[in-house]
Amino acid sequence: MGTLAELQTTAAACTRCALATGRTQVVFGVGDGSASLMFVGEGPGREEDLAGEPFVGRSGKLLDKLLHQEIGLERSQCYIANVVKCRPPGNRDPLPDEIASCRPFLDAQLELVSPGVVITLGNFATRLLLDTTEGIRRLRGRAYPFRGGHLVPTYHPAAGLRGGAEVVAEMRADFVRAKRLLVGDPP
Repeated sequence: MGTLAELQTTAAACTRCALATGRTQVVFGVGDGSASLMFVGEGPGREEDLAGEPFVGRSGKLLDKLLHQEIGLERSQCYIANVVKCRPPGNRDPLPDEIASCRPFLDAQLELVSPGVVITLGNFATRLLLDTTEGIRRLRGRAYPFRGGHLVPTYHPAAGLRGGAEVVAEMRADFVRAKRLLVGDPP
């Protein structure tokens, strides 16, 4: 498996699925490679594809704000990755074969970072990591055992931007739940 840097180099040359043909660059992951908190989102959008970093647009600003206000951490103190590493055309949902092609990279990131708490952002990341077909509305609001630690599902920040104050309030509650787990309190 190697290191995160070696894995990123491998991912940068990946052509396992059709997403490789339309990308500007692979959006591998960013942050502290030994962080106790890891975020997993769906896939890069236009801004992320251009910058080469996950969650840099409006959704990223909301993520950073909630991370700081509710958990007391900065982006550099956690690790952020996505289910797929290349932007789906037109920001469409990733297809099953695209998710399957990128899954080894995400699994290796989870193994190498080995966070105590993973926050999944939205349906795709949550369904994949919990191996369920249930939707985020039903799954969020609690923590799940995951790889010796915990997984806390919440909405994708884009849903918070679209859904307004109620969705953002639920996201805040999920971030507080994750913070409690990080400090060893029950969720």
